[in-house]
Amino acid sequence: MPIADLPLPGRLEVFRQRLVAIPERMGETLARTAYSANIKERRDHSCALFDAAGNLLAQAAHIPVHLGSMAVSVAAARDAVDMRPGDAVLLNDPYAGGTHLPDLTLVSPIHDDKGGLLGYVANRAHHSDVGGATPGSMGASESIHEEGLRIPPVRWFEAGREVFEVRRLLLANVRTPEERLGDLRAQAAANEVGRTALCALMARYEPAEFARLAEALCDYAERRMRAAISRIADGTYRHTDHLEGDGFSDDLIPITVTLTVRGDEVEVDFAGTSSAVRGCVNCPLTVARAAVNYAFTCLAGRGVPLNAGLDRPIRITAPAGCLVNAHYPSAVAAGNVETSQRIVDVLLGALAEAVPELIPAASAGTMTSLTLGGQDPRNGGAFTYYETVGGGSGGAVHGDGESGIHTHMTNTRNTPIEALEAAVPVRVCRYALADRLMNRGGAARRDSAAQSAGIGGAGVHRGGHGIVRELLALADMQGALLNERARLGPAGRAGGCVGGVGRAELVHGDGRVTLLAAKGSFELSRGDVLRLITPGGGGYGSAH
Repeated sequence: MPIADLPLPGRLEVFRQRLVAIPERMGETLARTAYSANIKERRDHSCALFDAAGNLLAQAAHIPVHLGSMAVSVAAARDAVDMRPGDAVLLNDPYAGGTHLPDLTLVSPIHDDKGGLLGYVANRAHHSDVGGATPGSMGASESIHEEGLRIPPVRWFEAGREVFEVRRLLLANVRTPEERLGDLRAQAAANEVGRTALCALMARYEPAEFARLAEALCDYAERRMRAAISRIADGTYRHTDHLEGDGFSDDLIPITVTLTVRGDEVEVDFAGTSSAVRGCVNCPLTVARAAVNYAFTCLAGRGVPLNAGLDRPIRITAPAGCLVNAHYPSAVAAGNVETSQRIVDVLLGALAEAVPELIPAASAGTMTSLTLGGQDPRNGGAFTYYETVGGGSGGAVHGDGESGIHTHMTNTRNTPIEALEAAVPVRVCRYALADRLMNRGGAARRDSAAQSAGIGGAGVHRGGHGIVRELLALADMQGALLNERARLGPAGRAGGCVGGVGRAELVHGDGRVTLLAAKGSFELSRGDVLRLITPGGGGYGSAH
């Protein structure tokens, strides 16, 4: 049967799959052509399509914290630059559509043969250095100015050619310019693949039919979201959780959310959340919005189209200048990776009061961000390296949590050993799940706090286990960590036990062991071993 003769649901599904295939293809192009292990191997990037008004049409199954905020980047690019055919706009400013400085977003317009605007393609990739005080640009900073080069929306391409002055300025402010240029050109190639594919898809439809199907797809996503919200009893649901300090103070930092459900709409209010703090766990409202969209999209279930229609029944408010609606010049490096995870924990905690059968125990609750930088004795050049390390997911009503996996606001891979050792002068001594250490001795198991580190919480359905990763330094280098759940393990649900906390240790060449701060910088000397243990997930249901 010809597609045109299918009933509307059939035509919509074909249209949807054709749309989604484009950002998926963009993502493959970006991964295959990028230089850095973080983008090529760990796939710390996201791609999406937008209509001519900047509304999200489709996105690949990439990283929620990127995708939930990318529409704001497209809006910022549209407002700042009159984009013409062959242009591409680059930005990372957290206060103008970005998230944190290492996430560079590239927005490209799509025009028809007569110069009419059809839409946009965009992608975002985390670069392993954008300057700043710390190699990798992810240190425990206290101002945006310490975190790297801040880029408002500017033309990276003009009429199909790189803007030389912008390229020269950017590359002069990073530690690894060749890698940065390679990754940026991979982003440009991905957008070109998306632009060509979307033009080809549009050519298969009459313009009016394309517009009708796009609007119908967004309306369907809205109906799915409204149906999910309507299954929650009308009322007010409130929950508070905490971040474990900001790198300068160990004081717990509260994040509070109040959900007010009325019929098929919900208001999400962050009143009661801490004011912005000295350290870098602040985040712009775009990050909070991404976390909210993610949590409610999970409620909508599998098969829901990921587009602008999902946002329509959700209203988000947060006090100006608070932790999750931070303003210039607040430091935000960890807000994107750590605070976003805690926002999800808070949202799921509130929803657990409303629909407990749908909400799992808390997952690891941290991305365990590690950066390394220095001079590589193998080639004499500078290196910067960034990765996040998976943990355990929470147990749920239907089964145990998964082990050694990235959860919630991150959807990346764990970096393969071969890629890590090729990129950085280290040797991976151990890479295993945390439960493998339970019956072993050594520094990681000398006290009760360390004994349960990384272990999934017990329950009818246990939480998943975290990861143990030990890196032997083959050269002197600087490092930085940004992580959470080092003191307060991920919460259990329905009587399940708390998941094991994370832990970071430096084992010196002489055998001494130093417990590293959850947020901060450190020096790694040749012969030292960095040991990371990531948190386990909470358990679900009482095991007693």
